[in-house]
Amino acid sequence: MPIPQIKPYPMPLETPANRVEWSPDPRRAVLLVHDMQNYFLRAFTPGRSPLVELMANVLALRERCAGLGIPIVYSAQPGAQSAEQRGLLLDFWGDGIGADPQEARIADEVAPGEDDVLLTKWRYSAYQRTGLAELMAEQGRDQLVICGVYAHIGVLMTAAEAFMRDVQAFVVADAIADFSREHHDMALAYAADRCAVTTTTTRLSRALTQAVAGV
Repeated sequence: MPIPQIKPYPMPLETPANRVEWSPDPRRAVLLVHDMQNYFLRAFTPGRSPLVELMANVLALRERCAGLGIPIVYSAQPGAQSAEQRGLLLDFWGDGIGADPQEARIADEVAPGEDDVLLTKWRYSAYQRTGLAELMAEQGRDQLVICGVYAHIGVLMTAAEAFMRDVQAFVVADAIADFSREHHDMALAYAADRCAVTTTTTRLSRALTQAVAGV
């Protein structure tokens, strides 16, 4: 089944109660911009929530992290995958991204910079078959800040796998989006209760700045 058209819904302004009290640290963190490709974003209604807030907050996170020297990693699925490459994704989502290169491109508003890393992604989790774990280990990083789409699929699966790799995940509630507010809220609730800290763009940015200042 192809990705459905997503009806506008209000972006969450609050987060669930977190079970843990991890604090983001610019010396330990990596920012993951997850699957912000035109193919996935076109399912949202232009000019409406949650797309408007998603784009603004992902950009704000990218700029803040770049300013603090935090490595920025993008995940992106390739277009025109073969049936073998798609595997079981074919059963659930059909052919996926087509052959038009524009579909696979990261949206221009949040496109990677020269120093950013772009990982080719093949499955829900950004850790699967990508080298993300190795990249983080090489740089001595054990925190992953996650933004992008979709909350209850790749974002949540990446956060869960980070937990299983002893990496502290931070899911930014107003810098992710999903098929519906119900899916969005479910992903946040699971993450907060089982594998990650949920936060907001403003709170995360403030915490990173305070960490640099030693507050």
